[in-house]
Amino acid sequence: MVDTGKVRENIRKMSVKAKEAGVILRPHFKTHQSKKIGDIFREYGIREITVSSLTMAEYFASDDWRDITVAFPFNVREIERVKSLAGQITLGLLVDSPQAVRVLKENIKEKLKIWIKIDSGYHRCGIPVQEKDSVLTLAREIQDSGNLALAGLLTHAGQTYNTSSAREISEIFSSLSVQFQDLKDFLVERGFPHIMLSYGDTPSCSTLKNFHPFQEIRPGNFVYYDIQQFLIGSCREEEIAAAVACPVVGLYPNRGEVVIYGGAVHLSKQGLAVSGGKIIYGRVFQPAEKGWGKLIEGGMVASLSQEHGIVALPPEYLKKLKLGDLLFLAPVHSCLAADLLKERTLLF
Repeated sequence: MVDTGKVRENIRKMSVKAKEAGVILRPHFKTHQSKKIGDIFREYGIREITVSSLTMAEYFASDDWRDITVAFPFNVREIERVKSLAGQITLGLLVDSPQAVRVLKENIKEKLKIWIKIDSGYHRCGIPVQEKDSVLTLAREIQDSGNLALAGLLTHAGQTYNTSSAREISEIFSSLSVQFQDLKDFLVERGFPHIMLSYGDTPSCSTLKNFHPFQEIRPGNFVYYDIQQFLIGSCREEEIAAAVACPVVGLYPNRGEVVIYGGAVHLSKQGLAVSGGKIIYGRVFQPAEKGWGKLIEGGMVASLSQEHGIVALPPEYLKKLKLGDLLFLAPVHSCLAADLLKERTLLF
């Protein structure tokens, strides 16, 4: 279930923040994957978006989004799909190797915007930000290709998701800002005067106000937020705009638990460590006349199997429940829950 009032306010605030900071907001649409939610972004002047796959790019291109960056390393096995999309929209792709550039150069006639993927410490993919010469070599390979236009350097500081405070996030960004300014200066001095810097991750984009030296930000999760963002300090609980409604199928008051029809295939198996090292898979909201209210203290998804969820609840709340009642769960990671349930999503 998606509260579009909260969604609209989350988008409004991020849009205002980007304008005040003087950066382009290119939101990542992998969180919602919804044309209807995309229309809300349009209300705030958003025309450039990020996605995480060519399939997603095709979906939003069919809804007249004309400038799309696929923030996932170019997959050489999808060259035919790249050809098709490049003829329809302004398409941006990520590369971090000369081999990928050569495949694009030899197979694509249309103009493509190419971003060099930089590893800023998350160690997932990209050229490490310290390896300036490797970045320069790749930039020259792109420049010499003819059909490929070097858009700039793109990074995702995924390590911010492992923090527990806005102060830690700020410290990570402060260090990165120095490194990326240094890398940009290095490239400008060697013949790349128009290099652009693009930065992603919701924790940073939600808690910071100044994004220098980056000219573009690409948050995605902020549209819905979730329990992970709440515990980091990226959002308040009333800003969480998506919940999974799960029916109670078993009542076990002696152990302080209920079983719901809501397992790993609905919420994902992503857990989150809380106080005492306990792993949870979601929190429980109080029901409200419309949607949900505050989080229930002590209400949490304690374990998951494929279809089952075991939810711990305080006795005073547990005794009110009967079979068939709905529990409204705040997922640990709303992006994964929204993807798993995109065919069963209710917007209100």
